[in-house]
Amino acid sequence: MKSVQEPVNLLDFDRQGLVSFFDDLGEKPFRATQILKWVHQAGVTNFSLMSNLSKSLRNYLEEHCTISAPKIAFDAIASDGTRKWLLEMACGNRVETVFIPESGRGTLCVSSQVGCSLACTFCSTAQQGFNRNLSVAEIIGQLFVAQQLLGEQQKISNIVMMGMGEPLLNFNNVVAAMNLMMDDFAYGLSKRRVTLSTSGIVPAIYRLTEACDVSLAVSLHAPNDELRNQLVPINKKYPLKELLEACRHYVKSAPRRHITFEYVMLAGINDSESDARALVRLLKKISCKVNLIPFNPFPGSDYQCTSNNGVQKFRDILHRSGLVVTVRKTRGEDIDAACGQLVGKVADKSRRTQKIKLIKAEHAA
Repeated sequence: MKSVQEPVNLLDFDRQGLVSFFDDLGEKPFRATQILKWVHQAGVTNFSLMSNLSKSLRNYLEEHCTISAPKIAFDAIASDGTRKWLLEMACGNRVETVFIPESGRGTLCVSSQVGCSLACTFCSTAQQGFNRNLSVAEIIGQLFVAQQLLGEQQKISNIVMMGMGEPLLNFNNVVAAMNLMMDDFAYGLSKRRVTLSTSGIVPAIYRLTEACDVSLAVSLHAPNDELRNQLVPINKKYPLKELLEACRHYVKSAPRRHITFEYVMLAGINDSESDARALVRLLKKISCKVNLIPFNPFPGSDYQCTSNNGVQKFRDILHRSGLVVTVRKTRGEDIDAACGQLVGKVADKSRRTQKIKLIKAEHAA
C-alpha cells in the first residue's frame, strides 16, 4: 500500500530554505519573500488568500504544504502582566513560552527543546529530563502564536532563547528560527534584540560566531570550576578557561556584539563577598554585562534565594570594580513563569526523572 506523504510545513524554512524549496518547484526566488510576508507579517495561513501567487502555485501549496504552529494547551496571565502559554506539539509533548511586558518593550522567552539534556541543579526544566529537539516550525511557531494572540496591543520587541532547553544543542534549527526573527520580510527584529542563552557549549559558540549575529548570554552562576561543576555539570566538559576564551572570541569577531553573564543568586552557595571578588577577577578582561538573577524556587529544590540585602552587597562589589551589573526583576512568579521555573510536559527519554526519584528515595532511607 502506498504511503501518504506528510505535507511540508512552510514554517520549517527560513528565507534560504524557502528559496531552495521554490527553486525545486521551478519557481523564482522572490516567491520566498512573498511567503515570508504573508505568513510572518500578515499571519495568513490560507494559501488561497495569497493573492500575489499564481493560481497554479496556490493549488500546489494547498495540496502539498501546510502552515502549522503549536497548539495552545494553556494560557495564563500573572498579576504583573506576564503571560505564559503551554504549547502542545504534534507528538503530544508540551513546552512553555513566556511574554514579559515592560515599559517600552515586550520580551518573548522562547523554548528550543522539549525538556533539557543538561542537568543544572537549580533549574526546574533540567529536572524534567529530555525528549527531543524542537523543529524550526516549533521554535518560530512560538513567536507566530504569540504575535497572533497579542495582536496590536502588545508588541514583541525582543526575543530571548532562554526557555526550555539548551539552544546550542539544537544548533541548525535555532539558527534558522533566529534568521526568521531578524529577516526584514518576516519579523524584522534587530540583532541586538535577539539573545541566545547558553550553558556553555564551547564548540557551538565558535560555530555561532560565523553562523548568526545575535547577542549572547552565558549561564555562568559560579566564579570557579569547582563550584560550577556542581551547579552546571557541562562545565566538566567545557571548563571556565575554555568557555571564557570562546566568549572573548565571540565578542572580538564583531565588536558591536553584546555578551551577558547570567548569575543566579543561591543563598550560602555562590553569593559570598569572596565569590563576588572571584567573579570580578574572572571577568575583568572581558567586555560584558553581569545579570544577577534572584533564584526562583520550585518543588523539590533544596536551594534558597539570596536575601535582597545580600544581592545588593554582591552587586555593589561588582559595580565598584567597574563591571556593568543589573539585577533581574522577577516576573510571572505566581504562574511559575519566572527564570528557571519553566516545566512543560516532557516524555523523558533521558530517564533523568527516574534517576532523581531513586536518589531522593536513597537519601530519605
